[in-house]
Amino acid sequence: MKKYYFKQLNNASLQNLCKRKAIRFDDVLPIVENVLREVKTRGDEAIREFTEKFDNASLSSFAVTQKEIERAGECVPKNIQSAFGKAARNIEKFHKAQMVKRKEVKTMAGITCFREARPIEKVGLYIPGGTAPLPSTVLMLAIPAKLAGSRKIVLVTPPSKDRNVADVILFAAKLCGITQIFKIGGAQAIAALAFGTETVPKVYKIFGPGNQYVTAAKMLVSINPEGAAIDIPAGPTEVLVIADEKARADFVASDLLSQAEHGKYSQAIFVSCDKKTDEVLDEVKQQLQTLPRKEIARKSLDNSFVVVVDSIDEAIAFSNMYAPEHLILNVKNATKYVPEVINAGSVFLGPYSCESAGDYASGTNHSLPTYGYARVSGGVSVSSFQKQVTFQKITKQGAKNLGPIVSTLASQESLEGHKKAMQLRYK
Repeated sequence: MKKYYFKQLNNASLQNLCKRKAIRFDDVLPIVENVLREVKTRGDEAIREFTEKFDNASLSSFAVTQKEIERAGECVPKNIQSAFGKAARNIEKFHKAQMVKRKEVKTMAGITCFREARPIEKVGLYIPGGTAPLPSTVLMLAIPAKLAGSRKIVLVTPPSKDRNVADVILFAAKLCGITQIFKIGGAQAIAALAFGTETVPKVYKIFGPGNQYVTAAKMLVSINPEGAAIDIPAGPTEVLVIADEKARADFVASDLLSQAEHGKYSQAIFVSCDKKTDEVLDEVKQQLQTLPRKEIARKSLDNSFVVVVDSIDEAIAFSNMYAPEHLILNVKNATKYVPEVINAGSVFLGPYSCESAGDYASGTNHSLPTYGYARVSGGVSVSSFQKQVTFQKITKQGAKNLGPIVSTLASQESLEGHKKAMQLRYK
């Protein structure tokens, strides 16, 4: 990990340090565009062809049967079932608290305005599978979707070569009450959700992480008028760890490595005082050797870096510039710095708040903005599966109070029809 000194960096250098490695879609886009076009035109027939081509699985039917779901649940060990159950309760408890009740506002006498949430009726959840199934993502997406009130929740996930879906994914789906599941992955799954096929229903919004093909497909269907909205454009996952001189080196090293093992393009950024840096980096080298995915983690660390600062305030200033997906504040009295954190997807306060907790079971959502999108967006929540509808009720007296204002503003914009609609009521 290359080392930089905050004081020695000018603004241009800092901005350059905050740039992520560009996601290149040059080779991916022609393939994805063809998949979208074929699925939109030929439906299930095209999905069968692409599933056999990309996933090496020949399927006559994509739908997961109830019998398969039940059998999968029986195959998942009891201790894993128990862990998922406890995690689901924490996630539901946290997300349930996000539900917003109607609050009426009287803007003038006789005028009442309010806003109410309405569910996005049809949503699609993409769950990565294959060699690295992510059943925890089922909980993170399905639970808030259910709480939001979405009426149709469709889950898609890639089949393995033996034409099955990982038992633990099906168990997690059942735990969340999701029964409409299809064995489809990659760009063809996104196309199926966005356009609909003979067997896969069209949805209005698509959620979930994926590889470059999935990301490209999501971005393309989101700008297609016949497609679907998406949650967040996703890049490689990232963490920024801020540690003071009291932080345990093994804690910090483990946080950096837990991020690095995701993939070679993952970024693990370490921001610290100078005398702590070498101690942590030595610990990183030692722990790295114990990881089954150490080669992947090593490549990730080559893409990562260290920023040496003189104070926690400097560290947070850099973090706000970088806008990390995950921010860990492993510092004394971490909560006092909460007001200073502006740009971050999810924040972990204190030495015992590791990112892994949020990834799985603390209650917060792990579907978060990457690639600097934390500057403008938060992570998935109940509101991600809803839209807000405004209402207003105006009485006869309210029309008299508001009418002259509306008429004046309408005249100023030369919209006489608007003016007349109001005048008819208050005159």
